[in-house]
Amino acid sequence: MKKIALASLLLASAGAQAISLNGQVGKDYTNFGFGLGTGSSGIALSGNWAHSEDDGDIAGLGLGYNLPLGPFLATVGGKGLYLNPDEGSEGYAVAVGGGLQWSLTSSFSVFGEYYYSPDSLSSGVKDYQEANAGARYTIMRPLTVEAGYRYIDMTGKNGRRDNVVADGPYVGVSASF
Repeated sequence: MKKIALASLLLASAGAQAISLNGQVGKDYTNFGFGLGTGSSGIALSGNWAHSEDDGDIAGLGLGYNLPLGPFLATVGGKGLYLNPDEGSEGYAVAVGGGLQWSLTSSFSVFGEYYYSPDSLSSGVKDYQEANAGARYTIMRPLTVEAGYRYIDMTGKNGRRDNVVADGPYVGVSASF
């Protein structure tokens, strides 16, 4: 009976979380993602797929915990990533990091995040880095536009070149339900 009550509680709290779908386009890359609970305190789940014609693909699934800190929402967590560089071996990475969101008004916010995986937590690459910073403007619920800068790097191993999936500005759109 306790297991049923616990499962019901978890499902009820998950039902209260907003689900978001997003997409961003940069000069030489695209990124598509989803989130569950990423804009409120508590447990958050996220995922993304980024693609570069010249440097390969990454796909990730993240789990984090959001902490409200005054006007900020801080996230600490990790990501499991599938790496498929154009030059080098495909593999995986377990990255740790977090982010910070600051809602300046009910419609406008700024954000930043960073995740890193050293050689010991990755295969096929020496290390993995991902950084993202930008601003979001909610036109009307559920539609939000976004502009920012994204950097995703898979550092080459054993003399192979680095594969920089993203390194530049982007524009994007998201919908939250």
